[in-house]
Amino acid sequence: MAWNEPGGSGNKDPWGNRPNQGPPDLDEFIKKLQARLGGLFGGKGGSGAGGGASSGNAGSIGMGVIAAVLLVIWGLSGIYIVDQGRQGVVLQFGAFNSITDPGPHWYPRFIQSVEIVDVEDIRSVNLGHTSDEALMLTQDENIIDIKFTVQYKVKDARDFLFNVRDPDLTLRQATESAVREIVGKNKLDFVITEGRVAVAAGVSELIQKILDSYATGITVVNLNMQDAQPPEQVQQAFDDAIKAREDKQRQINEAEAYSNDVLPRARGKAARVVEEARAYEAEVVAHAEGETERFLKVLGEYKKAPKVTRERLYLDALEEVMAGSSKVMLDVKNSNNLMYLPLDKIISRQPSVVESDVSSTPTTTRRRAPQSTRDNRFSERLRSREVR
Repeated sequence: MAWNEPGGSGNKDPWGNRPNQGPPDLDEFIKKLQARLGGLFGGKGGSGAGGGASSGNAGSIGMGVIAAVLLVIWGLSGIYIVDQGRQGVVLQFGAFNSITDPGPHWYPRFIQSVEIVDVEDIRSVNLGHTSDEALMLTQDENIIDIKFTVQYKVKDARDFLFNVRDPDLTLRQATESAVREIVGKNKLDFVITEGRVAVAAGVSELIQKILDSYATGITVVNLNMQDAQPPEQVQQAFDDAIKAREDKQRQINEAEAYSNDVLPRARGKAARVVEEARAYEAEVVAHAEGETERFLKVLGEYKKAPKVTRERLYLDALEEVMAGSSKVMLDVKNSNNLMYLPLDKIISRQPSVVESDVSSTPTTTRRRAPQSTRDNRFSERLRSREVR
């Protein structure tokens, strides 16, 4: 049965409301709350003036304690520590206020906030993992599949937080733009062979210029070209071309090695021949000069004593000729006999034979002269005959 139907509970509201009753008194509500808080902090509740005064004092003390506790909690919550290699960006009501260095700091919570930014960590962005990023057009109108890895770090925490919404996306777009520009200025063979280092250096420099122009607070640390090759559809043809180029270079290197081996030998041989010719020239000239000087000296002696000089020249020539002969044939004047002298046998006689001959000769006989003495005497007699 409804509460307002006949026979029900009359005008009694089940929620406790009474008809023609106003809203609850706010002062009464506050007094009740203070009484309860006073009871919590040691106050005594009661009625009357004395009880009301003591209850009011206790409530004031409790509220002060609560405020102090809340203030301490609020103060402690604003303490923060910035680690080494990081920077704290302080925001006041959402706007930039200051930058704090590593160490302990404090900020008023609910008024300021702090963003910690790592300025030493090296981050990386990869480019070329999708076909839209990897395929690029070169100067000679060839398509190249290229991949890069860019490593960077934050150099300005304020610009990094406020000037770019997505740093990685911004860096990726700047890298793609720089790579397309640098690759578009070079030919395919240069990019995939000896120009890899030059292309990477040019791309890194251009990326840094773009990032600085946008004030991104990012500095490029390193840029690596991971892969640079033609598209898969024409990869085999380019491999054949590269192999042919390598064979050409190998043959050139072999030819240069052979040239470096042959030319020094030829130059050395030519230098040796020239030096031998110069030595022979010097020898011939010196010999001719010596002969000329000797002839001039003999000529001077000949002018002084022609007869003696002719004899001496004759004897010297005969001695020089006879020195190379081991047998001598003598033709004595006014005689039909031809004397034969075996000089080789005479000279080669052993001392033992001579000693045996001497020992076998009686002591009363005259001792035989030595072979050298006999040869000298023979030469003197021969010269005397020739002079006569």
